[in-house]
Amino acid sequence: MSMQIIPAIDLREGCVVRLAQGDYARETRYPSDPVLLAQEYLAAGARWLHMVDLDGARSGRLQNLRVIAAIAGSGLSVQAGGGVRDEDDLGRLFDAGVARVVVGSVAVRDPDRVEKWISSYGAERVCIALDTRLDEAGRWTLPVKGWTESSGFTLDDLAPRYVAAGARRLLCTDIARDGMLAGPNLQLYEYLRGIAPTLAVQASGGVRDVEDLRALRMLELAGAVLGRSLLEGRLTIAEALSC
Repeated sequence: MSMQIIPAIDLREGCVVRLAQGDYARETRYPSDPVLLAQEYLAAGARWLHMVDLDGARSGRLQNLRVIAAIAGSGLSVQAGGGVRDEDDLGRLFDAGVARVVVGSVAVRDPDRVEKWISSYGAERVCIALDTRLDEAGRWTLPVKGWTESSGFTLDDLAPRYVAAGARRLLCTDIARDGMLAGPNLQLYEYLRGIAPTLAVQASGGVRDVEDLRALRMLELAGAVLGRSLLEGRLTIAEALSC
């Protein structure tokens, strides 16, 4: 299985931003127009794009749908999330041209509902996002609401459950690494492979360079999501695809 290179565009108030460790107070805003940036990624060889509506993740309702729709019609296959709470939200994203909806907080808060979505829409159209933070007891906890609230669940609770429910795709972010250019947490992905070996896992958080990507490829992951390293020119799509 080859690892998909997936550039990321996080949106806040229609602008391209990155948060450090999910902290809305530690935002870096980039001058790039999101639609033009997506076109640049497409021209460079990207085939998928990961998009997050950060306003939606915080408020619980989609707020950057216009920009997502503009990019979804540009030739890239888009997976998008942030603010997805009910089936109407899935419908709005699918109607906007999104190929795969990423469900995060609701996948933690209400797994029964998300299991029904997987059954209704298919395992390739719903990507579970279990963004995680290691606590002092060594447990991989699952914060929700834009990573601002504790859910009480852990990766061990929900990853195997979604395997049993027929989930195929999982996006997993180590929150401590997100936006920090500290390297991906290889131990996390090795651990996840152990508890949910059938999931096609996308790694997110911390990728700096081609060496990080080579290390992730060795774990036979399905994809790697690249954010800040691309935005700041530390890595290019061409370099990522060639490693």
